[in-house]
Amino acid sequence: MSDERKNLLAILEAIEKIERYSEPFDDDDDFYHHEMNFDAVMMQFVVIGEMVLKLDDKWKQQHQKVPWKEIKDFRNIVAHDYFGIDSVEIWSIIKEHIPTLKQQIQSILKT
Repeated sequence: MSDERKNLLAILEAIEKIERYSEPFDDDDDFYHHEMNFDAVMMQFVVIGEMVLKLDDKWKQQHQKVPWKEIKDFRNIVAHDYFGIDSVEIWSIIKEHIPTLKQQIQSILKT
């Protein structure tokens, strides 16, 4: 199994954890006030960013539909500015961007 495939599988696993950990909540405020779930999701965003950093740059260029740079940049925000994170923005990423990223990763894994 290639390193890229291993990293993509790790990203997919982190995405599935984000989905599980955030699923019980109705909105960003409810989610934010459940510290363990919120913190666990933040850690999975870091994991996703770390796996993206491990992907070969040439390989990422072949899969430009995935916003690799934005994912890496978001990981840096989570890791280095944790207390500056906006729960509304996190909730939006979970609900609007994570499903798309999941589909993109699954599609790449099928090839």
